[in-house]
Amino acid sequence: MAYVIPAPTVPALPVADSADLFPVRRVYCVGRNYAAHAREMGADPTREPPFFFMKPADALQPVPTGTVVDHPYPPKTDNYHFEVELVVTLAKGGKDIPVEAALDHVYGYAIGLDMTRRDLQDEAKQLRRPWELGKGADFSGPVSPLFPASRIGHPGSGEISLAVDGVVKQKGDLADMIWSVAEQIAYLSTYFELAPGDVIFSGTPEGVGAVTRGQIMIAAIGGLGEIRLRVV
Repeated sequence: MAYVIPAPTVPALPVADSADLFPVRRVYCVGRNYAAHAREMGADPTREPPFFFMKPADALQPVPTGTVVDHPYPPKTDNYHFEVELVVTLAKGGKDIPVEAALDHVYGYAIGLDMTRRDLQDEAKQLRRPWELGKGADFSGPVSPLFPASRIGHPGSGEISLAVDGVVKQKGDLADMIWSVAEQIAYLSTYFELAPGDVIFSGTPEGVGAVTRGQIMIAAIGGLGEIRLRVV
């Protein structure tokens, strides 16, 4: 049996200091997972059950370290926002994963940006429509090379930041997450059967804002280095 059209390329992320690639299956993103960011978005920063949305797997943009990479400004928006996040990748899946076993499922971690057409997202919120047009633009998920947990462990704290043209816009600590990485994995596994290749964007600290063409974003997480992107 043959495919009736050419099979799509499998989206993949590079692994730091390796020629190997991590194949991407699904991309889950948690919303408002830092208290200060929840407040700036007009929400109550309590430990209500987390909520998730998804990005297309092929919306991820692999970004090498040590160079400035062009990041395309998407069409149909005049308010394109950055959100720096810790990215979590899974080597094992399952259903109803216990919190205490959740980190055993992690392959590694990376720096990511949940780039957002904020005007389209705000319109969708007002009309009670899905967020895909705001969250799922092409290249809307820049991601650094992955650092295997076998090498760096599981970062539960450490500075996370984003600067635009040298001015720090976002700055927080991974320890400020409302729902930990382990809790996010466990919670998601009650709704979906998770699988190897799944990716989780774990939330962003306060200070999200717009960028324009020509500006350079530097996203950094302690222990993972930094990535640099020029908006074009």
